[in-house]
Amino acid sequence: MTTKCVIRQVSQHVGETVTIGGWINNKRSSGKIQFLQLRDGTGYIQGVVVKSEVPEQVWNDAKSLTQESSLYVTGVIREEPRSKSGYELTVTGIEIIHLTEDYPITPKEHGVDFLMDHRHLWLRTPKQRAIMVIRAEIIRAVQDFFDINGFTLVDPPILTPTSAEGTTNLFHTKYFDEDAFLTQSGQLYMEAAAMALGKVYSFGPTFRAEKSKTRRHLIEFWMIEPEMAFTDHEESLRIQEQFITHVVQSVLKNCRQELETVGRDVSKLEAIQAPFPRITYDEAIEFLQSEGHDIPWGEDFGAPHETAIAEKYDKPVFITHYPASIKAFYMKPDPNRPEVVLCADMIAPEGYGEIIGGSQRIDDPELLEERFKDHNLSMDTYQWYMDLRKYGTVPHSGFGLGLERTVAWICGLDHVRETIPFPRTLYRLYP
Repeated sequence: MTTKCVIRQVSQHVGETVTIGGWINNKRSSGKIQFLQLRDGTGYIQGVVVKSEVPEQVWNDAKSLTQESSLYVTGVIREEPRSKSGYELTVTGIEIIHLTEDYPITPKEHGVDFLMDHRHLWLRTPKQRAIMVIRAEIIRAVQDFFDINGFTLVDPPILTPTSAEGTTNLFHTKYFDEDAFLTQSGQLYMEAAAMALGKVYSFGPTFRAEKSKTRRHLIEFWMIEPEMAFTDHEESLRIQEQFITHVVQSVLKNCRQELETVGRDVSKLEAIQAPFPRITYDEAIEFLQSEGHDIPWGEDFGAPHETAIAEKYDKPVFITHYPASIKAFYMKPDPNRPEVVLCADMIAPEGYGEIIGGSQRIDDPELLEERFKDHNLSMDTYQWYMDLRKYGTVPHSGFGLGLERTVAWICGLDHVRETIPFPRTLYRLYP
């Protein structure tokens, strides 16, 4: 009897005859034996076709197979210690579904633009598949952490009447007769949800109309944004480091093979355990100036500054207490030093930059009203946000994690464009 199975499950079927639906990733021949490199989306396995052991039709069908041809292949699962997966398929039958001609992505080197133009096919390669599996595991671990810790998933709107941070890098659209924008953050709405549910988080797409071409930037990306009522800045930092530790350790536990496929040095990930080091903005400025960086107090950090700071540590590092003048209007000032705010950016090691930004939020209605005036924000537009302070205000904190930067760091990738199935960058809206 033949069992239908997927490659990921072959360890459960050693010695059995199975049928797998898949594609030819590659193949080679040594005269009277053909070696078919098969993939089915769940993994890879080598199919061995021995001429003397199969009907002539099966042998000829195997010979005709081309890269990315689709087929059902039947055979017996064998243990094979020399194989990466530990198993091999002794082929007894082949049913060709489609023979592919002139597949554009070959084992030779291709330029990035060519690969991005063929992103819909590039995803099929072992490295790109591994990145997507790791991304999925990160998402699963994110949701697992918040579920375990009593957070409720809440979905904020994607179409909004205004900006979350008062910036102008927004995609404008028409909402019938009104102006609307694609969201750049769900945070303000999550604050409202926290006042109803206590601890909440959102996970969804966000958009920034920044004309940036750096390796860390995408136009469309995914954010995880928790908000927590009755939580101060210090407690939020502890949650953030526990959160990142959980995610990294989950990937190490469940995606070892994929990390090997992308060439990741897992020893660097194994070092990621809470607590994480912390330095203040003042200390960061002092360090950068001592290293020869020309950066005055009050200026925000760029990629070279973040990289220089991160190089001192083998874990993510928090930079806390930034000047209020360079941070968002809703961040709570330090009571002991009002010119800085109770905030932190988490900088990933190895030059991957900021992966989390967070703060304690202003809970004083009078101070928040002052901030609206300072930033020339319309009270009419933000009246609902003011109501959160008017009706039962409480101390609360939150943060946002950029999924793609986190994937890039955990996978050790040079550019975020490989961290999302179909990247949207400054000059790319296809495919």
